[in-house]
Amino acid sequence: MRPTDVATDQQGTYSHAALEWGRWLFAQECTFTRGVQKLNDLGEIGLPEIAFAGRSNVGKSSLINALTNRNTLARTSNTPGRTQQLNFFSLANRLLLVDMPGYGYAKVSKKMQSEWQDLLEAYFRGRPTLERAYVLVDSRVGMKESDKDVMQLFDKTAVSYQIVLTKVDKVGKTELAALITQLETLLGKHPAAHPKVMATSAEKNIGIAELRAEISQFVAKN
Repeated sequence: MRPTDVATDQQGTYSHAALEWGRWLFAQECTFTRGVQKLNDLGEIGLPEIAFAGRSNVGKSSLINALTNRNTLARTSNTPGRTQQLNFFSLANRLLLVDMPGYGYAKVSKKMQSEWQDLLEAYFRGRPTLERAYVLVDSRVGMKESDKDVMQLFDKTAVSYQIVLTKVDKVGKTELAALITQLETLLGKHPAAHPKVMATSAEKNIGIAELRAEISQFVAKN
């Protein structure tokens, strides 16, 4: 299902064709289809799926809105833990974007945390159409233990995942480069991880075109 022109060169630069395909795809209609709190509500397996995971307040909703050029597709809030279900969005009826519950928020009850964990693990194990998960990490604070726990869960369930740094406009270039090097070294120890880290800022539109191109490889052009 992956177009051959989505590949990058040795410097990791995306081809014009890949960037254009990503731009076109994410300019298409994107609509909310369902929210899932129970495994039985996941629905039939069909379109390829891309999931977004991250700690509460990492900027997950803002990134989804930036990718799709919409301000209110995914709800943003100053209150951590607002996304409390798997939210599915259909992009051009070719790809499902899945906004996962934020994790690492202490005020969420242990019972709810356990229920989320069970739902996510069941989703990861039983969803062959889940092509990749993107684990969002706030570049200002780096990786936390809760991020590592999710990475181990992806390793355990053999789900391909990639680290995406958010809010990179808030840190200096030297600090960012050091963080990327640190994370890419860590990723080498995780069998399900993509080796390259992507850097983004929803506010400044940094890395958005490249992330679109990366995601678009999972959608056939015909």
